[in-house]
Amino acid sequence: MDPEGIDGVRMTWNIWPRTKIEASKCVVPFAASISPIRHHRDIISLPYAPLCCANCSAALNAYARVDFNAKLWICPICVHRNKFPLHYHQISETNLPQELYAQYTTIEYTLPDQPGAAPAAADHHSAFVFVLDTCMIEEEFDFAKSAIKQAIGLFPDNALVGFVSFGTQAHVHELGFSDLAKAYVFRGDAEVSKEQVLEQLGLAASGRRGPIGGYGFSNAALNRFLLPASECEYTLDSLLEELQTDQWPVKAGCRPLRCTGVALSVAVGLLGACSPGTGARIIALVGGPCSEGPGTIVSKDLSEPLRSHKDLDKGAAPFYEKAEKFYDGLANQLVDQGHVLDIFASALDQVGVAEMKATVERTGGLVVLSESYGHSVFKDSFKRVFEDGEQSLGLCSNGILKINCSKDIKVQGIIGPCASSQKKGPSVGDTVIGEGNTTEWKMCGLDKSTCLTVFFDISSSDQSSNPSGDNLLYLQFLTSYQNPQGKKLLSVTTVCRQWADTDISTEELVQGFDQETAAVVMARLASLRMETEVEFDATRWLDRNLIRICSKFGDYRKDEPNSFTLNPNFSLFPQFIFNLRRSQFVQVFNNSPDETAYNRMLLNRENISNAAVMIQPSLTTYSFNSTPQPALLDAASIAADRILLLDSYFSIVIFHGSTIAQWRSLGYQNQPEHQAFVQLLQAPQDDAQMIVHGRFPMPRLVVCDQHGSQARFLLAKLNPSASYNESETMNDVIFTDDVNLQVFYKHLQKLAVQS
Repeated sequence: MDPEGIDGVRMTWNIWPRTKIEASKCVVPFAASISPIRHHRDIISLPYAPLCCANCSAALNAYARVDFNAKLWICPICVHRNKFPLHYHQISETNLPQELYAQYTTIEYTLPDQPGAAPAAADHHSAFVFVLDTCMIEEEFDFAKSAIKQAIGLFPDNALVGFVSFGTQAHVHELGFSDLAKAYVFRGDAEVSKEQVLEQLGLAASGRRGPIGGYGFSNAALNRFLLPASECEYTLDSLLEELQTDQWPVKAGCRPLRCTGVALSVAVGLLGACSPGTGARIIALVGGPCSEGPGTIVSKDLSEPLRSHKDLDKGAAPFYEKAEKFYDGLANQLVDQGHVLDIFASALDQVGVAEMKATVERTGGLVVLSESYGHSVFKDSFKRVFEDGEQSLGLCSNGILKINCSKDIKVQGIIGPCASSQKKGPSVGDTVIGEGNTTEWKMCGLDKSTCLTVFFDISSSDQSSNPSGDNLLYLQFLTSYQNPQGKKLLSVTTVCRQWADTDISTEELVQGFDQETAAVVMARLASLRMETEVEFDATRWLDRNLIRICSKFGDYRKDEPNSFTLNPNFSLFPQFIFNLRRSQFVQVFNNSPDETAYNRMLLNRENISNAAVMIQPSLTTYSFNSTPQPALLDAASIAADRILLLDSYFSIVIFHGSTIAQWRSLGYQNQPEHQAFVQLLQAPQDDAQMIVHGRFPMPRLVVCDQHGSQARFLLAKLNPSASYNESETMNDVIFTDDVNLQVFYKHLQKLAVQS
């Protein structure tokens, strides 16, 4: 069962109150999580552009009312009457165009080419510039180089490829000249503008006669720095063979000089020479922190550690704000150009993902954090970016999302991988959440798993403002984008939900509550506020909101905690919030700022089911006498004769109980009479592989035994129902001062029923 359905839309509330005041009492915001271009097998594709409303430009859809005699349709969103054009005149009750079929609430249209567009522009609809860090140890450098070689072998022949390497300086390699390795050098210690990059590479406007041969690229750039993969594979291979780690001497007690900021500026400037509308990605492999030039995050002196969360809180991170501002400017430049930055960071310490976050998130880029370029988390994830077929990510470019909504509904903004186009309209809300002040967003890069959370506001203050007399509300999401083959597509999803009839009964609202979506939306909102508000206390905010929800929607007698019960639509919500409070999104002190930024970027771009697993991992138990079964995320689920499989999205843990581990080390699985044991050991391995296979980035796989050192990966996620405070139980004791779920729930009952 696919909870996202054909539309890929899930809402916190599926029934909405009529007024602003009633909405504010609901505590959990009115939000929709949308996957703009997921490829669902039931979505039909039409070979023409949609018919749009003359008043609000919403596309004709299954909810439109049609007058077949007068050949009119009434837009459900703004109630405007539209005449059908001539080619729709055969329309009747028995002869409907497919966009009016009730089951096609999401439709994909193939848009015709713009008149006057050069037909050959589709020859090169994508460009990739690799940016490779050379300040690494030999072994890591070899892993990184071989990953790039493998990637180039997977490119379509007509994809354009460029290459920049950097250490103390940044080098742009000329690929159109294979007899001799030739590179342009940029100093690593000074900012460099787009104009300076083009000037130095000889691509400045004066020396350029505009796009030639319909390539959509200036010819000079095309033939020297960006070449079709088929033409430069050999040159790049030999270049990578000969490329050495940064040879600049590093003083004792100092970090290597690494000019990440300059290298990325140069790559962005180089792609700025492309014609607009070319989907282009910068793929950066970064092996350590920037210590030179713009974007520096740490001093050259090794005795000064990288900033921690504590330093950020105390204002003791001297480079942070300046670096963040620099990357924010780079993000704006990328969004203007319509290009994407992907970061593959591999290092034992941080590389500055926290500072670079905006450049990745606002351009819709990918980010992967791993310990080494030799680790499967990096190698398998990197390969998947370039793979074709079922496993491909379906990387698309030049996306634009527009939202239309019924009167009285305003859009506050979006959390997720996009950038606001600052296009004001009547349905722009006063409050801004995330990327706001607009009803149109730019997604330079998007793929089939991209997900956005849209926040809505109900603006009406009275009951009577319903013009069409029905109790339905409509939202329409229009996403235009270019697919990997260069075709321009438009995906239109129209959803219809109900207004609640009365403002007195909460029963209707309860029926429309989606507790999984609500938990994820609260997590995204708490993460955003932790990043943007100085004194924000996420744990207190979550607790207060949970108490408010339980006292509004719970059933109880005043001041009698034991009488408290929750409707099944709400009953899992307290447990989600309990796990969210303990998760890495809220408890940041044992994570580095880079890890926190990375976790939040993934939380914000994945669909609800995946994001829910990040907050509340799933646990499955395997034993001799039963089929695999879901288990409680609790210390009580550990048993000597069981295997547990924990999926926390970022990592997957296979945990063997002590008896099973003992039998395994005695080699029982190698004896023919113990086939059942062989199968028991294999089942969680197979299930783990299935999960790993469909996920990006690749999760880390941990295989461990009860009482072993790696068991901490499982124990950290379990409810400490047996902790050392009350350790007379036989189970594994979890050393923590956290309250357990049972105590948490007792407190919640007590506070929710207080008069």
